[in-house]
Amino acid sequence: MGPRLVERYDARELVLSGQADSVSDEALLALMLGCREPAVAREMLEHHPLPDGLWRVSAEDLVRCDGVGPAGAARFLSSLELSRRAAVRSSAARPVVSCAEDVVRICGPQLRGSDREHFWALALNTKNQLLRTVEVSIGSLNASIVHPRELFKDAVRLSAASVVVVHNHPSGDPTPSGADVQLTRRLVKAGDVLGIEVLDHVVIGDTGNHASLRDLGLM
Repeated sequence: MGPRLVERYDARELVLSGQADSVSDEALLALMLGCREPAVAREMLEHHPLPDGLWRVSAEDLVRCDGVGPAGAARFLSSLELSRRAAVRSSAARPVVSCAEDVVRICGPQLRGSDREHFWALALNTKNQLLRTVEVSIGSLNASIVHPRELFKDAVRLSAASVVVVHNHPSGDPTPSGADVQLTRRLVKAGDVLGIEVLDHVVIGDTGNHASLRDLGLM
């Protein structure tokens, strides 16, 4: 058995024995992809670095790699989707939203890596507990179309006391645009009329980056 296969075998045994935390990133990725050459996993991590690079990997990216076929690509993408769902559901028991970091923790796993802008509203009760996450719109590569009517329709139906709005920037840069600022101020005015306060607008980028329009003094 060659040294590369020994490395792969040792990683598998460590994972099976509950010692996955001692296995390198590239060895874990090689196991997930089912590839025999560690260099394949190493190259994948160079082009799609952790923590957020792998969220953006497509099936086409995967099957271009030597030794990775449709089965390995499907297995890997399924693992990513399960990770997303686990992260979302772990925060589903009425979490309290008190800062931008709470918003990122709740929404980041699903919004990061998307190639379209997704605009969501977090409907909150009087204790700032999450009632529901409402998908308001899905936009293009660099814009989302949001009408206050669509956002507040569900907030009113849920008897929300306040909302936090959030969207992603597929570019990875969370810096709010002029359109983001204008939309936020428009939503704040609409919320004032309805008695539903807009507490913040959080923009999510990549690698954990985010921007809070409240913290930036833009609303």
